[in-house]
Amino acid sequence: MKDDQTGESAMRMRDKRIGTFLAAVAATAVLAGCSGGTDEVNGGTPATTTAAPAATTAAPGATAVTMPAADSGAGTGSQADGGGAAGVPRCTSAELTLTLGQGDAGAGSVYRPLVFTNKGSRTCELTGFPGVSYVAGDDGHQVGPAAVMNGPHGPEISMAPGRSSQAQVQFVQVANFDAAVCKPTAVRGLRVYPPGETASMFVPMEGMGCAGDPPGPQLSVQTMTAA
Repeated sequence: MKDDQTGESAMRMRDKRIGTFLAAVAATAVLAGCSGGTDEVNGGTPATTTAAPAATTAAPGATAVTMPAADSGAGTGSQADGGGAAGVPRCTSAELTLTLGQGDAGAGSVYRPLVFTNKGSRTCELTGFPGVSYVAGDDGHQVGPAAVMNGPHGPEISMAPGRSSQAQVQFVQVANFDAAVCKPTAVRGLRVYPPGETASMFVPMEGMGCAGDPPGPQLSVQTMTAA
């Protein structure tokens, strides 16, 4: 009888130790779950830190290009692209010489051609209207409104080296305008932009222009034609 009681007591002690061990294991698991070393959003994997991307800088040496205005008779010619439809390059100011030819008188106006000659070594072309304005003084400042474009836009005029093309310019007799509105001013020549160019040329011509705002154009220019 005494042996039975001793065995039963030993079994209780074993069960108590097992229970204590299981409780300790459960507590450890709970503590691990509450630890701040994992990212629950990522399913228990360690949280990662992503560095912000470096700022992108523009490549050095970029150049802004300003294209000439199309169909502007007051500063550039009328064609703004780099050449004609047939692939002939546009004539630049550096490749041209400019003269003012003799013309005919009309009712209150004089018509004279601006003659562009290709002094370069390649065939080039001019299309459309040159920009034309009066200039005066040593600084070559513009006098009054620039020439208006008159008539249709013409075809491409191709010029081999040594060949010429021209544009007719109408010079209105400014004495026909009210002097108070016109403000007659002596001029020393014309500033001319070949079609599509932003580099101007100069041709001397003495005369009178309107520094004011006359009721009509003091200068009119026609499209380029073969000379």
